[in-house]
Formats: sequence, C-alpha cells, structure tokens
Amino acid sequence: MDQRRLYRTIESFAPEHFKTEKELLKHVLNEIVKTEAIRLKGGRLWQYEPATDSYRLIHQIGQIEMMESGYRIQVSRYPMFQHLVEQRTIIANETDGYLRTKGIVKYSATGIGDKLKNKTGYVFQYVMAFNSDHLDQDLLLDLNIISLAVTSTLRNKHIQQKADALAQDIDKAREVQQSILPESFIHFYYYDVYGISQPDRIVGGDFFDYIFTDETKDRLCIVVGDAASKGFRAAAQALYVVGALRMGIAHHTKTASLMSGINKIVNRSFSEEQFVSMFYAELTDGPKGLLLYSNAGHNSPIVFHAQEQSIELLEPTGQILGPFSKGSYRVESTMLKKGDLTVIYTDGITEARRMDGLVFGEERLGGLIQQLANKTAKEICEMLMHEVNVFAEGADYSDDRTIVVIKRIS
Repeated sequence: MDQRRLYRTIESFAPEHFKTEKELLKHVLNEIVKTEAIRLKGGRLWQYEPATDSYRLIHQIGQIEMMESGYRIQVSRYPMFQHLVEQRTIIANETDGYLRTKGIVKYSATGIGDKLKNKTGYVFQYVMAFNSDHLDQDLLLDLNIISLAVTSTLRNKHIQQKADALAQDIDKAREVQQSILPESFIHFYYYDVYGISQPDRIVGGDFFDYIFTDETKDRLCIVVGDAASKGFRAAAQALYVVGALRMGIAHHTKTASLMSGINKIVNRSFSEEQFVSMFYAELTDGPKGLLLYSNAGHNSPIVFHAQEQSIELLEPTGQILGPFSKGSYRVESTMLKKGDLTVIYTDGITEARRMDGLVFGEERLGGLIQQLANKTAKEICEMLMHEVNVFAEGADYSDDRTIVVIKRIS
C-alpha cells in the first residue's frame, strides 16, 4: 500500500469523539486489522505500566486465539521492548511461553506514543502487535507508517486537549476580569460617567471601578488603574487591588490612608517590578462640584473647563503602588462646573504608536477632548477610544487601553 495513502488512512481512523486515548487506540487497532490492504489477521494493544515495569494487554481483536485479559509481560524478561525504542518496528520470534501456547511463534510489533523512562532506559508508552501470514519487509514498512500515524494522532489529541483546557482557563480568566469591571455607564446626581477598558491580550492589567462609600450612595469613588505586568499576571494583580479597594472603602477608610494601605498590600504581595499606577477620584452629591482625588503615579487625568475653555492636569500626589513600602499620598481637589469633564486614562492611550513610530501623546488627546467637549460622556469615551485604535492600527507595539469620562451635566 502506498505509504502516504496508508498514513492518511490511519489518520482517518481517529475520529474526535473518543474521550480517552486508550479508547481511541482500541478503535484505531480495530480499523487497521479490518483494512484488507494491510493484510493482517489480528492485533493486540499493550500499555506500559511504570509501577510494575511491565506491559499489560488491554485489547485484542481478529482471527487469533484470545489471550487472558490483562496478561502482563515483564520488560526485563523481554528484550524486544528495548529493541523497539531503537527500531520502532520489529519482526521477531516469540519467546514468551504463554504466548507460544496461543500459537504465536513469530510476531510483528510497533511502538506507539511517547517514550517513557524505565529502570534500564526507555520504552514506548504503547505497543501494537500484529498477526499476519506475510511477516516480511513490506509489512515492516507498513507498520512503521502505522506507528508514525498513530503516534501523530495521539500527540494531536494531547495538543487539542491542552488547547481546550487553556481555552476554558482563558474563558474563566476573562469572566473573572469582567467581574471586576462595572457597567460602562453610571449616572450620579450632577454627573454622567462612562468607561471602557480594552485589553491588549485576552485579559489585561488595566481596570476601572465605580464604588459607593456607603448605602446612602451620596459619595461615588471612581478608580482607574494599570498593573505594570502583562496578561494573566496583570489581570490577577488588578483583581487583587480592586478587592482591597472595595474592602477599604466599605470600612470608610480615609483616602490618604486607603492609598497608603493599598501600597503596603501590593508591596507585600508582589515583586517590585509588578507595580500598579492608580488614580482615585471621589464625587459627592453637593452642587458645588467638588472632586477629591489622589494620584498614585498614574497618567495625569485631563480636566476640561468648558466656561474658560481651559485644560487642567491632575498631577501625581504620590508614588506608584508597590515598590516603596513607606509611600505617602496626598489628597487634592478640583471643581467641576456644568459642562466640565474629566478624562481619566491609562498609558495605553497616550503611548499608542503609529506604524511609523509616532506616539499618540497627551497633546493630541487634549485637543480631541476640546473638540468633543459638547458631546455626552459615552460619545466622548467611545470616540476617543476609536481615534486611538485607528491611529495605532497595524503597529507592532500595543498595550491595554482604558478611558473613563466624567461629565458634569447640570
């Protein structure tokens, strides 16, 4: 039989619905024996068991005298198994007394699957042994192809299982991260707030949250942060920080103490390169428009004052969270009048790069905010994110991107 055609034929014997590799191998063995072109009378499947350093019979089929189910052959007494590692397929005279009583005088065998270490070297994970009236060189070549095809099938199944498990883990990670992000829009007395977080990978280290300080809901905390690492590590760190924030706010901790406490937690829990930058803002139900804030080494949010047509930057009031255990954090304030807006963002926005290397930058962001100031918080947020994504489309460098817009509407 043509070798390439034989390889494809063996591959076709392995449908995807088998849950275990042993069930798959039993099915493949059955199909091989049934294939007239390969000229086999029967076959047996053996599995290596490290605990006993032996091969155990797990399946047999065909026009052969059936053996005792679960019969074992000790590797140390059967040199054939070592020869298989070197040659993959052999034709040899049977030496096991019990097998000879079953009429097996000469046999062919081929190694399947991974090579496992045993006391004296390596052995194949599985062995397929076959009966045939034509134990010759042509059969040896066919069995080599069978070994390659079945081993490849097993490996592909392992890869698929790992991919499926990874996909499930990724889905769970995505669910966990989504659980710490609030609904994009919230209305709070005189303000509309809208946020978007767009991870660079499936999950990322950017986060934002809206947290009420107590059941009266007369104070709203808005937090935007950026964990320095990437992917799952960053997402886990973001989850950790948000949990600590919610607990601290629930206990009515003062802002400066809260920031200092979060800093100490990050310092104790993560390595110094896994720092977090974070901006914390607090709105009240008062009509004067007071916005209290503390900025832990984060990008300076942009406040656009509509009446004056001016821009104010909310500069850092303390260091990044994590590396410096004794960091202190001031609380500052600004006033928001009707039409004013505050744009809080992560560095994935201003550091977005075009294909030619040009960065988006704070100046470009500030100009866009002025142009969009008359629109709603949602429109401003979505349009800014769109402009950044279009600007950086096709570039090699990318990062998580988060924008939260606070607009005073009355």
